[in-house]
Amino acid sequence: MGKVRVITRDNGAGLSRDLAIVADVLRAHHEVSAVGLGSHRLGARLRHWWTRARCRLRGRYDAQLSLERVYAPTLDCAGRNLLIPNPEWFKPEWVALLPRFEHVLCKTRHAEPLFAQLGCSTLYTGFTCADRFDPSVPRQAAFFHLAGRSTAKGTDVVIDAWRRHPEWPCLTVVQRKRHARPGPAAPNIVMLAGYLDDAGLQRLQNAHRFHICPSEVEGFGHSIAEAMSVGAVVLTTDAAPMNELVDPACGVLLTCTPGAQMGLGRRYHVSVDAIEAGVARALRLSSTECEQLGQRARTRFVQRDAAFRERLAAVLCSVTASVQAQDADHPHA
Repeated sequence: MGKVRVITRDNGAGLSRDLAIVADVLRAHHEVSAVGLGSHRLGARLRHWWTRARCRLRGRYDAQLSLERVYAPTLDCAGRNLLIPNPEWFKPEWVALLPRFEHVLCKTRHAEPLFAQLGCSTLYTGFTCADRFDPSVPRQAAFFHLAGRSTAKGTDVVIDAWRRHPEWPCLTVVQRKRHARPGPAAPNIVMLAGYLDDAGLQRLQNAHRFHICPSEVEGFGHSIAEAMSVGAVVLTTDAAPMNELVDPACGVLLTCTPGAQMGLGRRYHVSVDAIEAGVARALRLSSTECEQLGQRARTRFVQRDAAFRERLAAVLCSVTASVQAQDADHPHA
């Protein structure tokens, strides 16, 4: 059993979920330390110092897995360093540190060439999210949009499209209060911008037949994958990596236009016209067709979830075994 540390920023959102998911997968095979650093710079530096001191006292980890962020002071604390990046948040100053990583583990096929062209050894592992499926919740022919804390989910465009169409089914929008711009009330739009507990969110995810996710950019796409996990009909952006999760066999793709570069990724814009066309296609689907798309989406989620867990475990087992063999051959190195 190897000693593995997983480290990232504890942001109370996507990175915190990633930290919990990766640590959970690896605990079946390794002794795992999950470290979530705060956003306060002084606090993070103190944590770096504490980590380095601990390594000197108790020995290095066999492997350290950095999620999205690169913390240079911690890279000496493990025999091998691995990185699971989100390309859109990758900072230019981290490029010089990439040679210190044994492998870059890619959540998407889209990420592989982005890091390979920087000289990295890339391995595709895929990724996963929490399984949100609850078959006990009755499903309604309504639409759901989960923006959460992100400002890159195409929320304003979705709301603008719904304002044009009072005849459309109800749209429920869940968005962080500080980002919400609800505008005038509309009879078929429900804005939930206050606190919503996880159980309430899960009920909403399962209660809506259609999930509309016109993301501008994603590192993986938790809201898209969670929509697939509940067997919804997912409408999302026809650009990488969103269309890597969803294709016409298991959802509805929305046409888009490329926008500005963001990190190593690119933002894409879905217009109101594209939303209108996608919703019109979704509303033409029969109940049977909706069921088939939803079932295929859930099946794909389950298969990808299992494959990610297997791939990640295999990579870490191989890396930690290599470190332990090297340490055995050179005990005083």
